Amino acid sequence: MIKTIDLNADLGEDESPDGIARDLTIMQVISSCNIACGGHAGSARSMETMLRAAKRHNVSAGAHPSYPDRDNFGRSTMEISAEDLTVSLQGQLRDITAIAQQTAVKLFHLKPHGALYNDAQDDPQLSDLLVALAKKEQLALVGMADTVLADTARRSGIRFIAEAFVDRRYDDHARLVSRNIEGAVIAGEEPRLEQALALTNAAHITTASGGLITVPTETLCLHSDSKGALETARVIRRGIERSGVEIASPQS
Repeated sequence: MIKTIDLNADLGEDESPDGIARDLTIMQVISSCNIACGGHAGSARSMETMLRAAKRHNVSAGAHPSYPDRDNFGRSTMEISAEDLTVSLQGQLRDITAIAQQTAVKLFHLKPHGALYNDAQDDPQLSDLLVALAKKEQLALVGMADTVLADTARRSGIRFIAEAFVDRRYDDHARLVSRNIEGAVIAGEEPRLEQALALTNAAHITTASGGLITVPTETLCLHSDSKGALETARVIRRGIERSGVEIASPQS
């Protein structure tokens, strides 16, 4: 059997003409996408645009909800009650699900965004909340391996898809380094490709402190707002395929 790995990107977060054009081009390179659904970015128009493009290019589509915090792009931990957060996330899922139905696209997965993504990995309450939401919507859940979130999802019987990042630096505990720290976002195509190939082959990657760790993964994420994201996506896809690994969605 040919080894496969998924290549995903967070899309629909920049509604400028250049941002939309970039995302539509990236859609031709990836196998899965996570579409912003209003919490940190995105609108009905951008959701419809991305869903139609995903359908056109046979890309597996997922919801990318977040803390309701557009001012900080969802990248700051938010003081919000579990009840209010649940209401917000349900609303975000309801919006993108309605548009997906209109465009005849079936959503496959849920991937939380930004601070919510990071906070949920080791927070039992947030993990329970996201797992319950994914289970209710019959969606797979995307997150980091070896986390509370992963354990909660598997105990609940929903599919969990382990994710790793080609353009982000990790600490020695296999958690993402804060974007506030210099070097947290890996710059340049070669180092991103090097990390992508290492992750694909379960090899060691270098942490921010110079240590070596392995990060189990089924899907590789490239942030579309990282500088040079489009060319990086192309380089990574070519590099992975040349290594003998097929790019394919977990839905395949």
